[in-house]
Amino acid sequence: MIQTKELDSGVRVIVKRMEGLLSVTMGVLVGTGAAFETDEEDGISHFIEHMQFKGTPTRTAFEISDAFDALGVQVNAFTGKDMTCYYAKSTSDHAAEAFSLLADLFLNANFPEEEMKREKGVVLEEIHMDEDSPEDLCLDLLSRAAFGKANYGRNILGPAANVRRFTREDLFRYKEERYCPQNIVVSFAGNIGVEEAVKLADTYFGSLKGNSFNDRPKEVVHHKSHLFKKKPIEQAHFAIGFPCLARDDEKVPAAQVMNAILGGGMSSRLFKRVREELGLAYSVYSFTSHYAETGLLTVYAAVNPQKAQAALEAVREVLETFAREGASEEEFFRGREQLKSGSIFSQENTSSQMLLYGRTLLYTGEVYDFEKRMAEITALTPEDLLPVLRSLKCSEVAMATVGNLEEKLKL
Repeated sequence: MIQTKELDSGVRVIVKRMEGLLSVTMGVLVGTGAAFETDEEDGISHFIEHMQFKGTPTRTAFEISDAFDALGVQVNAFTGKDMTCYYAKSTSDHAAEAFSLLADLFLNANFPEEEMKREKGVVLEEIHMDEDSPEDLCLDLLSRAAFGKANYGRNILGPAANVRRFTREDLFRYKEERYCPQNIVVSFAGNIGVEEAVKLADTYFGSLKGNSFNDRPKEVVHHKSHLFKKKPIEQAHFAIGFPCLARDDEKVPAAQVMNAILGGGMSSRLFKRVREELGLAYSVYSFTSHYAETGLLTVYAAVNPQKAQAALEAVREVLETFAREGASEEEFFRGREQLKSGSIFSQENTSSQMLLYGRTLLYTGEVYDFEKRMAEITALTPEDLLPVLRSLKCSEVAMATVGNLEEKLKL
């Protein structure tokens, strides 16, 4: 059973009842993230996400974490390019208490000065950790190469200088504009009654006050940049990105099947050619990202620096052959089944369902339709992949490289 309700405050609620389970995942999703920030705010969505856990008028940071632990609740949050999500997973008998705690930290965070000082140090270490993870660094650089310095090109963590100078007033100001009732979705998935879930949401969010929400416009432009960062590490890491489909494009299922064939697993073309046949990489894969206005198909590999150019040329060969010849029937049906099974598996996971149904409602205002999704995938044919494949042009590619190389790689 799936039910939605818009509360008097404007907050939207969605509940997916999953009988036969013993747990429930509840989440509060906000339609904001790195893509909506200005240069001065760069990193503030992520810093607010951290600070939401650091105290309310009735609980200290320790008391918040201790209260969740006392109930056996798993609680966390994450910031993305265009969404921030706070969530908790509890046994069904503790759902009301867990949601009360989640609502408290979300609605009543007061950003204590001492906690801000400490948490700035934590986030700065997270930035340093990102710098020490060449895969993450390479993918961040690719976002910048593909979209420039604004919107989807922003690093979610932001620059260290911004983190150091954020004030409580900056955080409250950003929350006042972006954490508006009309930009919030509360999502439940698991063994919880629909009436109980809606009542919980209404108790804490039904009278939420806030400004009328006015979204920030984004001017998204694809770039063909190549960014290179020299680092004294053992491997060379490269990623290339092609303009891809926006999330509401009807060809997205075809793009996802195409990606499964290209680099989605051990039977994919990239894995077989670059790793198994040529032995040029241990890690090589691809994935698609779909946003409101656009998307990106990313291919990533980590290789021996002396073989980096050869590996890149092998990737290009795979892409060009795939675009020219399309998929065989065997590849197509395998990729299609992988996409179908992934959707089916997620139906059995409360956390996945909370996020899937909450995100769809937040982004589109609609209820995710599993049967429609299955029908769209089942209806695909190998010919449906061709328009997506042939839109991948190396002349439009963005690229990022990280490693101990003397010069940029050449695609």
